[in-house]
Order: sequence, then C-alpha cells, then structure tokens
Amino acid sequence: MPKVLVIGASGFIGLPVAQALSRAGHTVYGLTRSESKAKQLAADEIIPIVGEPTNPQPWLNIVPTLDVVIEALGGSADLRTLSVALLKAVGEAAKTSRPASAPKISYIYTSGTWVHGESRNDFVSDTTPLLNPVKLVAWRPAVEQAILSDSTVNGIVIRPALLYGKTASLLSSLFEEAANGKVAWYGRPGGRFSLIHPDDLADIYVRAVEKAPILGGLAIDAGNEYTESVGDFLQKLVEVSGAKGPYELITPSNRTWDIYSPDCY
Repeated sequence: MPKVLVIGASGFIGLPVAQALSRAGHTVYGLTRSESKAKQLAADEIIPIVGEPTNPQPWLNIVPTLDVVIEALGGSADLRTLSVALLKAVGEAAKTSRPASAPKISYIYTSGTWVHGESRNDFVSDTTPLLNPVKLVAWRPAVEQAILSDSTVNGIVIRPALLYGKTASLLSSLFEEAANGKVAWYGRPGGRFSLIHPDDLADIYVRAVEKAPILGGLAIDAGNEYTESVGDFLQKLVEVSGAKGPYELITPSNRTWDIYSPDCY
C-alpha cells in the first residue's frame, strides 16, 4: 500500500483526505502546525508531523520512503510562492535520496475550479483551456503547469469545486447570516453552483493515490455530476432558517469579490 504525506493534514480538505487514506489502509503522515491538531491526527491513525510548510526540514527525511505527497494547503498569505517552494523541496529530496531505479514520487497538487473563471454558457471540463481564471487565483494555472511538467516528480492536479457541508465551507457564512435573519450572497440572477462534499472529494484523492502511476500529467476537475441553482438554494435556506425573505443577491464590487459569484463555480 502507498505511503503518503499530506501537507495541510488538519485543514478543511487535508483532514478528510488524510482520514480517508488511513481508513483505506494506507500509511499516512500528516503535516500540521498545531500540537493539539497533531493529537487529533494521531487519534485517526495518521502519523503527525508538527511543523510549518515553509520549513520542510522536519519531513524531508521521510521523502525516500514515500510514494505520494499531497499538497492540500489553504489560507496562506503567499500560497503561490509556497506551492512552488514545496514542489522544489520534494523534487530535490527525491532526486538526491531515492534510488535511481525507484519510481518517481507522485505529487498531487490541490488547485480549484476557479481557474476556469466565469462560464455560464459553455461546457467546462478538465481539458478546457484556462483562458480566463478568476483574478484572485490567476496565478494557479502557471503553478499547475509547473507541477504537471516537472521532470523529478509524477505530477497530478486535482481541482475541487465549491465545497459544502461541515464547518469550514465558504457557504458557512450564509448559515450564520440566516441565523441572524438575513440571507444575502454575491452574484447575479440565474447562477449555478458546482459543488462537492469534502468526503466525496476525499474519495477522489484516495483513488488518485492508488492509481497515481498512470495519472501523471493530468489535471482533474472534482465536482458533482450536476450543478445547483443558486436561487433555489438561497430560497430554501430562507424557508428552513426562518430568515426574513426574500433573499438578496449582492452585485460584486470588483473582480476579487467575483469569487463569491455563482458564475465562478
């Protein structure tokens, strides 16, 4: 069974992924910044490594034994620079410490479907050219290509759609506002959400880990087979929460706020 390191193992994506890999019988190491979260990882039979992603020294020594590294970071002030640095660190460690006859270490990078930008009228898939990414993540396509074309690793990209469920979803703020009697969201009428639940996303990562040798060079969009009407969702939230209707759609004031628009998923 593959040995896997999850960088960001206590995060909204990383934790379900690490837990699912552990349940599937894989040996899983989890990098986290927090001692308390390290205890949670250990309780889930994930081998914790406490440290900062900006300092790979605590885990570089295990790279020779690994089959897969998963980067599942979020919330960093300079995620672009960090992602490039992590790829370089893993690649160099693998090149210098793994036997020449060993298979390439697989490197799974977590991107997002925002790289597709707005698309109300066109069918979008994994192979659609990334011509108009949302401004906030306009740097991601270049990082994706760096990972997919890197000669020292077997690069794979997974692009989650908008996550829903549990406590850290982007949509969680809607439920907080609804509890205070108001439902409002950034966007325009007629939008639709492309969604995926963290547990379903974790299952995709498990499959990607187990099939990694034949997935190198691929970028995979991870979302449900169908989209959801934003208007229907907001109306149902008004009904079940008891908030005062009707719901409100807020016009985004700039391209950064467009990430909250339903056009972007």
